[in-house]
Amino acid sequence: MDAKPTYVVSVYDKPHWRSLLSTKDEEAAKALYDSLVADGANARIEVFQPKKR
Repeated sequence: MDAKPTYVVSVYDKPHWRSLLSTKDEEAAKALYDSLVADGANARIEVFQPKKR
């Protein structure tokens, strides 16, 4: 069974990056990222692949 990657959406909140959403749903992560960028926030999406066993 293939495990899905985890998507973490973070926004820059001086002086550190703050995580807002951690999900396995790529569309939800992209929607939050797009709304943050539209509001002028400095955001990013990080993708964490599951470890192979």
